[in-house]
Amino acid sequence: MPDMDRWPTSRLLSTAARLVELAWNEKLRPLGLTYPAVLTLDTVATAGPITPGKLAQSVRVQAQTMGPLLSRLESRGYILRQPNRFDRRSQLVSITEVGLALLEQSHRLESIVLSAVKLDSDGLREELLAIVRHAP
Repeated sequence: MPDMDRWPTSRLLSTAARLVELAWNEKLRPLGLTYPAVLTLDTVATAGPITPGKLAQSVRVQAQTMGPLLSRLESRGYILRQPNRFDRRSQLVSITEVGLALLEQSHRLESIVLSAVKLDSDGLREELLAIVRHAP
């Protein structure tokens, strides 16, 4: 076992994030979802109809990464892509009723992921928000 007490905070944060994502994906697998899919559905549900480019920015991924994910979500009936009536060169992505129902199921699973870890969730959440808001 590596000497994690000597790891810099950034390495601990990165490792913790990967481990949480792996655990989250394990819980989501029976629903046919992945963590990036949940982030995408959540953003579409919150933002309403949104262009793929703005969606990629919100989820903080490259636009090229978003295309295949949207294709999978659309083929399963979780989202709709329709022409943008204000800009015919682009599309708008919206969530379907099936997508909303699946998103609600995934949110119920979220608390299970870290349930075995005893931590100050509110304090950690505030610190993580500060990192996300102020990171370059």
